Order: sequence, then C-alpha cells, then structure tokens
Amino acid sequence: MRTTGPTTRRRRWAALLGATALAVTAGGALAAPAGAAPTDVDFPTHCIPPAIAGIPPIDGTTTAKITVDNAAPKVGDTVTVTYTVVKPAASNPVDLALPADIMTPTGKVTLGGAQAGAVTVAGPKKNDPVPGKGAFPSFSMTGTFTVTAPGAITLSPGDYNIHTSYIMELDTPCTVTDPPAPVSETVTATNGGGQTNNRAIQLGSASGNPGDDVTVTGSDFTPGATVTLAGRSGGTQTADTATVTADGQGAFSGTLVVNDRTTTGVVAYEGASWNADKGAGPATYVVVDDTPVPDNAQRLTTTVKAGTLSMTQAGDAVELSAVDFGKGGASNGALKTVTVKDFRGGPAGWSLTGKVTDFTGPGAKIGAGALSWTPACVTKAGSPSTCRAGSSGTVGSSGATLASTPDGTLTGGEFTVDAGLSLDVPAFTPPGSYSGVLTLTLS
Repeated sequence: MRTTGPTTRRRRWAALLGATALAVTAGGALAAPAGAAPTDVDFPTHCIPPAIAGIPPIDGTTTAKITVDNAAPKVGDTVTVTYTVVKPAASNPVDLALPADIMTPTGKVTLGGAQAGAVTVAGPKKNDPVPGKGAFPSFSMTGTFTVTAPGAITLSPGDYNIHTSYIMELDTPCTVTDPPAPVSETVTATNGGGQTNNRAIQLGSASGNPGDDVTVTGSDFTPGATVTLAGRSGGTQTADTATVTADGQGAFSGTLVVNDRTTTGVVAYEGASWNADKGAGPATYVVVDDTPVPDNAQRLTTTVKAGTLSMTQAGDAVELSAVDFGKGGASNGALKTVTVKDFRGGPAGWSLTGKVTDFTGPGAKIGAGALSWTPACVTKAGSPSTCRAGSSGTVGSSGATLASTPDGTLTGGEFTVDAGLSLDVPAFTPPGSYSGVLTLTLS
C-alpha cells in the first residue's frame, strides 16, 4: 500500500489554496461613457473561496470588459456577448505552480437602458499554467440575448463564479459589491426599419366641436417627408386626414379638420398607411357632441369616471426551500400573487418592477444577484390591455421587470402576476436562516 507523507499532503493543500483563490477579486469603480467603445471597467467584488481552502472572503478590484458581435442590432436579433475578466485582483498565494485547464468560469452580464435583464455567460475549461506567486490569467465567458426593444441597451459586468477541478471540485462565487457595475458596452437597437422611432406629436387642443381645426405639431420625422395627419376612432382610422411636409430638421406644424364624432385620437405617419415604426400617436382628442336636441326630447348624459392604477398582493412572506450545507444550490419558492388593477382608462400602460436586498444571516450574506425569477402574467377576460410577463433572469439590487402592459389608444384591465423564485446558495454558506426584502414598484 502506498502512503501519502506530510510533505506531499502539504503540497496538495497548497495547490488547492492557490486554485481556489483564482476568482478572488474586487475594488473601486470607474464608469464607461455611454455609447463609447467597449471599455475596461473596475468595480468592487466580494469573493468567497470554498471554506475548505481556509481563505477568508476577499474584497478587492475586478477589471473586466464586455464586448458584443453586433453593436447595432435590430429588434429580434440575437447578440453574442463576451464577458472578459481582464485582471483578477489575486495572485497565486503559494510557491507551487498551478496546472493548465483547471477552471471553468460562469457569470452574468447585466442589461439596462431600453432592455432590462441579465445574460448568462460561460467559459471553456481552459487556462494557462500559473507560476508560483504569479498573477492569475485573464478569462472570458460568452452568452447570447435576443433584442426585444429599440433604443440604447447598456451592458455591465455582473456576478461570476469560478469552478476549479484540481484535487477537488470547488466553487468560488464573486459578487459585485455595489451593483450595478459600471457600463462597459452600449448597443443601439433599432426597429425592423433600421431606425429608432423617436417621432412625437402634440395637439393644440384636446377637444373641439365637429368641424373644428386642431393644430398638430411634430418632431423627429424624416426631414422633407410627407406626413399624413389622421383621426382615429379606437384602432380605426377615420376619413379626417390632411398632409404636411416635415422641414429640414424633421419638424412640422399642420391643421387637421375633425368631423367624425367618434374620434378618440389623432396620429401622424410617413408612408401610404399607418405604421408604428414611422408614426407617432395617438394623441387623445375628444369631439364634443353639439347635435341639437329635438322638440319634446331630452338629452341624457352620463359620465364614466377614471379610476386609479393599484396593486395588492396575497401575502408578504415567502418561505424558500432549504439547501444543504456543503452542497448549496437552488433554494426555490413562489412569489405571493400580485393583482394589478388599471382603471385609469387612458392611453398609458404600466410596468411592475422588483429589486431585492442582500440575504443576511448568521455572520454571512448571500448577494442580491443570487436571486432569479421566472415571471408569469394572466389578463382577466374583457380587459383592453394584455399583460406581458418580464424576462426570466436575475432580479438583483438594480431591479428587473416582473410584468407590463404597452401604451395604446385605450388601456386598462385587471391582471394577476406570479413568479417562480430561485436563490442560488453557495455550497459552504454557514448554516442558519437568511432573509432579504423584495420590493415591488408599480408605475
């Protein structure tokens, strides 16, 4: 039988300590200018090496960079994201060299601006050898996301984890201390027409008698384009139309005669027919009924009063499933059902967002970025609006969208919102109860 002597054991433990320190990083914060080329950014990171390594948590500076394969995508395109940790804060703490190809990184990239959420990224099991007391190498992780909205979408480095396969299978999770990290890359998404639609209109008055003129002013249309002004009755265009020409800056001012008594709004658009990508509105407009009352008759009038936008929830305490010390993993549960009532009766939709604090417990914490959700939303029959569930992914302290409804000619209704919750608990989190607060905001 072969035995292992004290010297051999010491070398193996020394190698283990070096391997598990690979992801220990953190530090200050320097923001990248919005819209700039991909930029190296520094941000504070809190890393927890495996307990068996005997290394305490380390707070330092991570230097990272986000790059994309397409900085000008269209809605519906898939963008490939690469998250590169350029410079970990830690170096190999021992004299013993570490072998190649022992680490597999995974992480998250935080989306902001026109599209919220997180992109899951992962890297190959590949790294150069690390000499004794030498600097740890850079590593990269890739993932993809689908563009769902036009506009500027920011990308920031998020939490990451290093899985090492050397003597033991171990994880070193690293969380952004003060999320979100600075923006490293910005992509500008456009609609299918290839241009972000910033067109807008304003009306000189919100109501008038049949046959009255309403002044329509517009901005950000195509310079020199012929623009159609038209009345709308609900989702249908009326016979009331006029045309104007946008000036060299894409602005215009024109007059529309409104005769149709069913008119509820006014739109302006380029092209032969209404196109949301090349139009603006509807802006609310009401035609006053001035029909004379016949002899021996009475005009009957009623009023539909606009209400409010409100929400209620089925409870305020969620118990997530327990996980085992040494194994960790997903602690699962379900959000208490939220009911949203939109009784305003106007053109505005709503958005329900959530953000969570760190989970604190006995002498330790689980970062807010460890909580993810899978939203679901149901619309009550007869509601003018249709609820859309937010994207599955990280909630975090910067927040994410749980559900929403779009703007429209007439919006409103009643909706029930739910979500599956999952907290990724590190394997050697000290035993005990951990709690955080998830705050929901309706706007």
